[in-house]
Amino acid sequence: MGVSGAEGSRKGGDRSGAGPWAEVRLGAVVVALLVVHGLMLAYGAFVHSPAFDEIGHLAAGLSHWHTGDFQLYRVNPPLVRMVAALPVLLDPPGVDWQQIRIAEFGRSEFSIGEQILRSQSWQRTRWQFAWARWACIPFSLLAGWVCFLWAREIFGPGPAVVALVLWCFCPLVLGHAQLIAPDTGAAALGLAAHYCFWKWLQCPQWTAATLCGIMLGLAELSKFTWVILPLVWFILWIVWRTAHAVSGDVPSQVAQLFVIVAVAWWVINAGYGFSGTFQPLGQYTFVSRALGGRHVTQASPPVGNRFAGTLLGRLPVPVPEQYLLGIDQQKSGFENGAWSYLRGEWRFGGWWYYYLYGLLVKIPHGTWLLIDCALVMSVIPWLRLSRWLDEVVLLAPALAVIFLVSSQTGFNHHLRYILPALPFLLVWASKCAYAFQGAIPGIPRAVGGAFVAGALVATVTSSLAVYPHSLSYFNELAGGPLHGHEHLVDSNIDWGQDLWYLKGWCDRHPDARPIYLAYWNFYSASVADLHDPAPPSGPEFFGESVPENMTVGPIPGWHAVSVNRLRAYDNRYRYFLHFRPVAYAGYSIYIYHLELWEVNRVRRQLGLPGVGSEPMPLQKRPRGSEYGDGT
Repeated sequence: MGVSGAEGSRKGGDRSGAGPWAEVRLGAVVVALLVVHGLMLAYGAFVHSPAFDEIGHLAAGLSHWHTGDFQLYRVNPPLVRMVAALPVLLDPPGVDWQQIRIAEFGRSEFSIGEQILRSQSWQRTRWQFAWARWACIPFSLLAGWVCFLWAREIFGPGPAVVALVLWCFCPLVLGHAQLIAPDTGAAALGLAAHYCFWKWLQCPQWTAATLCGIMLGLAELSKFTWVILPLVWFILWIVWRTAHAVSGDVPSQVAQLFVIVAVAWWVINAGYGFSGTFQPLGQYTFVSRALGGRHVTQASPPVGNRFAGTLLGRLPVPVPEQYLLGIDQQKSGFENGAWSYLRGEWRFGGWWYYYLYGLLVKIPHGTWLLIDCALVMSVIPWLRLSRWLDEVVLLAPALAVIFLVSSQTGFNHHLRYILPALPFLLVWASKCAYAFQGAIPGIPRAVGGAFVAGALVATVTSSLAVYPHSLSYFNELAGGPLHGHEHLVDSNIDWGQDLWYLKGWCDRHPDARPIYLAYWNFYSASVADLHDPAPPSGPEFFGESVPENMTVGPIPGWHAVSVNRLRAYDNRYRYFLHFRPVAYAGYSIYIYHLELWEVNRVRRQLGLPGVGSEPMPLQKRPRGSEYGDGT
């Protein structure tokens, strides 16, 4: 069958460690890093308000446990949100699930989530979401642990620690792993499943095949992104067998592949309680053009079934009903498209390079140095210190995910869609730590070690400089989080996560009330007892037609504006870009104190009449002297 990566790449030097004490020290380092990572996630989970999607995830997770129905939030499988909802079941919100009406083709989970928030105090909401988020932290810990294991087996203990550090301090991970969302869970379970498959490739055994099937099923229950994984595995199996020229055990391995698929199928169906499994394909009602066909009814939304009345329509579908309908509804969203933002430009649709650009500005420069180094080591023959086939297996899912999400250009909103690819890239980048072992020909150990250590320090320092607001992280060349909105918006910087910070700032600054508030989230800021009015819309929002007797444009006073409102495609509050904030709530809510003289200056620029009597200022008020929490 061939040797494993740990055994087959010894020409870079002995990486097995220096005895039992070395193993103890290495284990202590791993435990310490995972504990620090978990504590960072736990703190971030407590201090941030519910993000946009989270209220829907928690409502759907509670619904699954209470009713056994999986219709809510079916555009994602239920595993992660059910895990998140488990601790909340100990102190559930007062919802009569029997009275809840769910729209057949709508997104009722968000309105139900908003009802939950409005039915209780913000303090209770804060603790419920903290519990739910804490329940999801083990997913990120699992990913870190597997990053360490895989890097150690391919590259050795030094690179393994590097891979773990890169995962534990990656801002993209810290930002999303502290939330109720399936992206980190999908990254962890997809990585663990593929690691098990790599181990099976090295030593095909029935027990290993069964474990692969279980992990594959769990990965499929985390996010629909991993529907591509079985195809990736089949292709890699062919490549692996071809490279090793093994001929005697094909029937056994084919049978084990069937076991993997069968076990994964059972896990997926068990995750949905076998609800609607084997329903004939022709009995479904689809909303996507791919499954509904071009000729659909005139319902709202249009629905149909291209297989109805055909031979294929009689075939039973071997997956749960809501599993297939979820894929269909998600496909419909990409088909219909939406407004997307990149580098100051709004367009209907997206860009094929959106996610690559997002990684460029959202990943620390130290991590990019290691990725670039790994690329150089891979293309220069005398720098290849591990088996090429192990690296092909390692990178295949990452490349497949990047290709899959980049091909969906109906809209581009969230870099988190590419998060399942990230751990594979970080493990691959860790091979640069061969330099720690003096294994790279022509490069002194001290020089190579200093390079890798410097890159790690740069990554950790850059990440911690923004923590706990890692969701809003942008690297230094992108201008940092205060200039992030010039590149990306939505969950990449502002997902409504800083409402608790805004409330804390307002409580400490009673002189700033009343404050005009333009908060971005599915729910209003009133759930945090902030009942302030919205700022007036700017003239760009109305175009050339401004309603009479309506206040338009900037007015003096205190204002708090979410970044997504600031950069919204409707330009309602774009005029705030003419002013400089005096404080920040996190990095996603900008706080302004607009004085009369500067308001009238901007109003003249916008072609609006002045307001009030404007005294000439003796000097401009200094800006940026007071920053809110998190900066």
